[in-house]
Amino acid sequence: MNPDVKTEVISSGPDLSILGLFFQADPFVKGVMFLLIFASIWCWAIIINKYSLIRKEKKNSMEFEDIFWSGVNLEDLYQQYSENINNTQARVFISGMQEFNKISQRQTLSSTKIKEVFQRINNSMHISINREIQRLETGMSFLASIGSVAPFIGLLGTVWGIVNAFQSIAISNNTSLAVVAPGIAEALFATALGLLAAIPAVAAYNKFSNDLEKLSNNLEYFSIEFSAVLLRQVEEN
Repeated sequence: MNPDVKTEVISSGPDLSILGLFFQADPFVKGVMFLLIFASIWCWAIIINKYSLIRKEKKNSMEFEDIFWSGVNLEDLYQQYSENINNTQARVFISGMQEFNKISQRQTLSSTKIKEVFQRINNSMHISINREIQRLETGMSFLASIGSVAPFIGLLGTVWGIVNAFQSIAISNNTSLAVVAPGIAEALFATALGLLAAIPAVAAYNKFSNDLEKLSNNLEYFSIEFSAVLLRQVEEN
């Protein structure tokens, strides 16, 4: 056989590269791939943004807590952070101080009235905590959805691609690897894209859920301690 002819035959074989598999895929499988690629890009955008946001919140909250427990005057701290609230803990503090300042201007309160007032302060801080956690949870539902749905979307593309591959075999009446391999490879590529989208989404969702749970617990503990500080201040006055 002429070497030039052999080279030409080999080079004209199916392109099994990633781009080749994509462009040779069935329109439906190609649509599945487009969807999974878009979902993966969007997941990474959320992951990067959420990682940066939670890291910043942790850093700023730790700095605020250090200042709070340094013995600084609460009113001075309130004035400082009411103009520039840059973390969740400061927002909880501001909400508590705003409610406290409403009643601190009144006359001396009875013990029963003090209990009612501090119930309002605690409710205000609890609402602030819930609002902050909801803000930080933005995008989490998308990560959870992609983590659970993406593998099945990829599997749908795989099943569709394999059906097409078997139809091609039946039409060509040829079961050689050269006929079977491209269709099977295209089908499995859809599953791979589904897993590539799902795995980072699930890992990030679990990490961020754990981080937000710790942050929520820290805010709850802080609100309890802050309420105790305010109560002690009222009793001393």
